[in-house]
Amino acid sequence: MPLDLHAPSGDAQASEQISDGLAGLVRDLNARLEGRDAREVIRTALTQITPLRLVSSFGAESVALLHLTAEADRDIPVIFIDTEMLFDETLAYQQEIATTLGLRNLRILRSADAADRDPDGKLHQRDPDACCSLRKTEPLQNALAGSNGWITGRKRFQNGQRAELDFFEVEPGTDRIKVNPLARWSREDVTRYITENRLPQHPLVAQNYPSIGCAPCTTPVAQGEDPRAGRWRNSDKDECGIHFVNGKAVRQGEKT
Repeated sequence: MPLDLHAPSGDAQASEQISDGLAGLVRDLNARLEGRDAREVIRTALTQITPLRLVSSFGAESVALLHLTAEADRDIPVIFIDTEMLFDETLAYQQEIATTLGLRNLRILRSADAADRDPDGKLHQRDPDACCSLRKTEPLQNALAGSNGWITGRKRFQNGQRAELDFFEVEPGTDRIKVNPLARWSREDVTRYITENRLPQHPLVAQNYPSIGCAPCTTPVAQGEDPRAGRWRNSDKDECGIHFVNGKAVRQGEKT
């Protein structure tokens, strides 16, 4: 039976009980699914965490997770954040994949006040963290309000901050669970899955974009470079997601 993660507003004791229950559920799920495959992780998440969302960038590797989830439930809400700075190829690919996989509950979201807070469209040059927060994180937080969990495409191999990533984790500062079905997949696993299932590949992958974000902040990657080297090149930024802990914006990996 799914865990009820909602507490009455201002009820500190109930909130603490929920936090304890949440942590316990995550430990139980990770132990129960140790060594299991991504399909079983997804099926379990769909039955144990409700309401549940899937968040996708429709990037270089996204189609694998979208396909796996669509096999289990084509009606799951799929959240796509259009930052209004994406490659045209990404927007066209999003439409192609949604049609190919028969996604029936795609939700395309944009920032409500980007024009006011970034009138010249150059916030990404002045403050890339603030730009990601405005155009991606804030719309995502709004979209996840009321949900108890969300499915992500994060994987251990992507960078050092994700090296210990588990299938299920508590999202800091919220009563939500993050589900990472592909946590233990390698890049080769992803490529093999896409090939074996004859899934459409993002067109920019063939142009040396193994990791794809917004157009102004993504460059091609040379042979031998880290696959994420093209994201925010020549800066110390390596994550677009900003998490909120006790109402404070915190970069992933930052101590709180």
